[in-house]
Amino acid sequence: MSFIRRIKRNGKVYLAEVENRWEKGTCVQRHIRYIGKEVDGKTVLSVSMSDIEIEQVKVYGPLLLLNHLASELDLAGLLGQYGKEILSMVYAHCLDYKSINQMPSWFERTDLNMLLDFDGLTEKRLLNALDSLEGHNPDALQSGIFEAVKRHYSLSNTGVVYDVTNTYLYGKRCPLGKLGYDKEGVKGRPLIQIGLGVTQGEGIPIFHKVFDGNIHDSRTLQDLATSFREYPLPPGILIYDRGITSGRNLKDIKALGWDTLCGVPLNAALKRFWRTILAKARLIHLNNRVRLKKTIFYVLGRPHRIDGVRGKLVLCFNDQQQRDLRESRYDAICHAQKLLQEGRKIKPGLERYFDKQGRPIAQKLKEGEAFDGYSSVFCTRPLANEELVRLYFDKDLIEKAFRSLKGIANLQPVRHWLYQRVSAHVFICYLAYLLLSLLKFRLRGIGISAEEALGELETMYKVYLRDSKNIFKISRVVTLSKRQELILKTVDKKLLKS
Repeated sequence: MSFIRRIKRNGKVYLAEVENRWEKGTCVQRHIRYIGKEVDGKTVLSVSMSDIEIEQVKVYGPLLLLNHLASELDLAGLLGQYGKEILSMVYAHCLDYKSINQMPSWFERTDLNMLLDFDGLTEKRLLNALDSLEGHNPDALQSGIFEAVKRHYSLSNTGVVYDVTNTYLYGKRCPLGKLGYDKEGVKGRPLIQIGLGVTQGEGIPIFHKVFDGNIHDSRTLQDLATSFREYPLPPGILIYDRGITSGRNLKDIKALGWDTLCGVPLNAALKRFWRTILAKARLIHLNNRVRLKKTIFYVLGRPHRIDGVRGKLVLCFNDQQQRDLRESRYDAICHAQKLLQEGRKIKPGLERYFDKQGRPIAQKLKEGEAFDGYSSVFCTRPLANEELVRLYFDKDLIEKAFRSLKGIANLQPVRHWLYQRVSAHVFICYLAYLLLSLLKFRLRGIGISAEEALGELETMYKVYLRDSKNIFKISRVVTLSKRQELILKTVDKKLLKS
């Protein structure tokens, strides 16, 4: 049987097809044909193109990038026995998500068997991989993953932004799924709640947890506070919205040695507090003006306590938001007045603005718009008003995180119904978002988003070739465009050699 032999001559490596045969008791090697040579570790063929056949074309470029990011953290090792199967699902969520029963055929169209070094992906192995996640301590696993991220990336330790979202289940048999406040405004769907914490500076995920769909947002943080100590984070500042704020949470975060920056609902008591302040102080003044990008705030701060926790309470006024809210309300009032004249029902909550004859009540309108454009923020760390406003209102990265989870990482709908598989599905999406956020961090200097980069690399295929006599097989990557080369070089120059 013939084979390919590497022959070194004058510092060069040549490739030849040869065969061994026995002649009079001696093994003799016979040269059949010259194949090509190796240049800089690459095979340069000398055979005619007519002798070359394409055996397979595999999706390669985006998977090369994602696998490189995962390998830097040793994610497969951290995830345990089924680490490679889990990563295959994570990559699918980043690129072209398929359901579990379609994953094996998707896997066959990719070069993952070479990148992950395993074959024969089956639906059973994927389900076993999902079930294996139940055997991990979720806090310890996430803490270990973030520890690996911290070791590899120079992340700022300024703080953590926390928020809660929900997503719906495809079916009604999962005990986690409960009717609750659907943040997409659709009624009647079984929901699960997901709490997510990301780094305040870079938006890189630190931890997440899945809750019943009817649990209040503030309760989710109470639950997470008990495991917060396990994460490799020095004391910092925890930032969250008013829906999560409670006296219990403020005390728990303080007990951890952390500060809190949170929104505070403008309830009746707080409105009375600020009316007293505004009666004596001038809010619209140059000294109170804070510009945040294209938004102007006017800010007043006063010492305050919430359930015994000391801090500073700040009133923020946004004139543009006030106008927008007022005009939106007036539009709704005008539309409701027309409906009342026609004897039709109006939107719930608008009735209080009308008398029995269907005419708008001026006093009610005045009361309704009294605090339009105002928001209140509480902080236990002594910050200047400008820094406080910037930190709190410039936290849209958590909203972007949820958009990535639900959009790019294909979080919803959740099509599993077993408790552990619902949690595992969310964890897969969480890992997908982690890789996307790390890719975004690496590309921050060239103005290309993670989604754009993966899309750009979709045409970077690996082509497997063989000669017509099936003597040798080689692989080649489709020639890179300048933009593809820039993406790979920015993430890691070593990728250009792959």
